[in-house]
Amino acid sequence: MKATTRMIGAALTPLLAAMALGACATTTEQGTVGVQRSQLLLVSSADMDKAAAAQYQKLIQGETPKGTVNKDPKQVARVRGIANRLIPQTAVFRKDALEWKWEVNVLTSSEVNAWCMPGGKIAVYTGLIEKLQITDDELAAVMGHEISHALREHGRERASQQLATQSAASLAGALLGVGQTGTELAGMVGQVTYLLPYSRIHETEADRMGVELAARAGYDPRAAITLWQKMAKLSSGSAPPALLSTHPSDEDRMKDLTEYAQKVLPLYEAARAKS
Repeated sequence: MKATTRMIGAALTPLLAAMALGACATTTEQGTVGVQRSQLLLVSSADMDKAAAAQYQKLIQGETPKGTVNKDPKQVARVRGIANRLIPQTAVFRKDALEWKWEVNVLTSSEVNAWCMPGGKIAVYTGLIEKLQITDDELAAVMGHEISHALREHGRERASQQLATQSAASLAGALLGVGQTGTELAGMVGQVTYLLPYSRIHETEADRMGVELAARAGYDPRAAITLWQKMAKLSSGSAPPALLSTHPSDEDRMKDLTEYAQKVLPLYEAARAKS
């Protein structure tokens, strides 16, 4: 048995190394905040965007009969207005994002949450707006953060990590004669977007890019700090909001947000001067 295990390991190692070397890249430009990291990207961007679009439409179509999609015109206009200021700024990190088929919808839910699927499919929950009595600057911080996950293709990266694990398991299973395993890409989209928590490095990247997007759009980047303070207060003595439960919420995060909000403050001041 030990010899068999060694044989499997010997077979897997070159495969995983080849996969990693052949699919490592960075999805965005550095911007002022300087986000740069090599990413494992085994799944194609086109396939991920297609799967996300299908999943998003399925979700919206499922919620529409319930009357929970864009119920309050004023809230919808507010959220889309902020999105319309943030989206042009995405070109700083990747010019192709301007060509994405962006969609922005507000879902009636008590959940304090928001997310952005690959390809620019955005949802903001009314619980986020109402329970936090959120300001426009704070809402821009949330949306900038979630948009940054999509720009950085963190969902695609996590799907690729799952695929790498499954490919290794499939090869091991074939060598052992127990068949193959796999998961459809469409089934991964929801998980990697709003069900599974992002890693700490993903959250840090989205924090930093998010404050830059907000600042360039003319929103005060320092609002990201008051936003997370509000969420921490909201979660005191109870289950944390969905956003907070999937994000680092410790002192280090506040320190990092403070540092990078200050770094992009000149961008905010320049944007305000133009308006």
